[in-house]
Amino acid sequence: MSQGNSNVVPEVIEPDLPIIDSHHHLWVNASGPYLIGEFSADLALGHRVEASVYVECNSMYRRSGPPELRSVGEAEFVSGMGAMADSGLFGPARICAAFVGAADLSMGAAVDPVLDALSAASGGRFRGVRGFAAWDASPGMNLTRPYAARGILLDSGFRAGFERLAQRNLVYDAWQYHPQLPELCSLADAFPQTTIVVNHCGGLLGIGPYAGPETFGNWKGLVTEVARRPNTVMKLGGLGGHRCGFDFASRTAPPSAQELAKLWGPYIETCIELWGPNRCMFESNFPPDHVAGSYRTVWNALKLTATKFSASEKSEMFSGTARRVYRIE
Repeated sequence: MSQGNSNVVPEVIEPDLPIIDSHHHLWVNASGPYLIGEFSADLALGHRVEASVYVECNSMYRRSGPPELRSVGEAEFVSGMGAMADSGLFGPARICAAFVGAADLSMGAAVDPVLDALSAASGGRFRGVRGFAAWDASPGMNLTRPYAARGILLDSGFRAGFERLAQRNLVYDAWQYHPQLPELCSLADAFPQTTIVVNHCGGLLGIGPYAGPETFGNWKGLVTEVARRPNTVMKLGGLGGHRCGFDFASRTAPPSAQELAKLWGPYIETCIELWGPNRCMFESNFPPDHVAGSYRTVWNALKLTATKFSASEKSEMFSGTARRVYRIE
């Protein structure tokens, strides 16, 4: 993809910097397939991606059987994609080296068989569960997938299921909007020994009632409180979506990496300052964030947001933190 109005493909910034892409998806939907072939083609664009973490996205669920076990189809799918990558036929990267699956934690202790099945079906890749908690009272704000229940992170049934997750030393990937971060703080306090990975810079909302200039300050105040919880880790990225307010989809030409870095930099730099490099990990959030540019451009932009940090600090944020948290050898 070209940058802005130029037909010149941009150079890869710091091409030798090792990366673990800590958050991506694979799927087939109305926009077309994004499977191992498409992802490996993006990985071949020049950045040194050594491994990746697949995060649940309602992909390849079983079409029959107990409803609570249908998400196990996604684990089977990821195991197959990972096995294909391990053949070396799709490049050197360990695609789907780790897997964050979907399980309804509001089932309480009854979630145990689901966690067992996800682990068994994943080919040794299962590292945790992503909870879908994104909810807002504003019209049109909630996602089109089945809506999250309001206040789910505070629900006693959900926390009983979270306890089962915690007992297995699994990671919880947290996906909520930024106004819900006080609820996430409460969850982190209730389970101080469980690693909580905050997705997408805390779930920034920048549209509707959150489109005003005061939003950055409000967001910063909330993420500051989350960062005080030592069991939390932050994913840097995931800012391409319409909900963030940057409106990339309406552009006639994609932004340059430099423009993306200018737009995203205040959020990413704030998170790094609050969490520190050893509690931050960069993510592509592909294919959703393709709306902001090619895989090459998005990683160039993320690298530009980290230019002031040392080589060792970059090593942590681009690979080290993800390697530890998701136990990638």
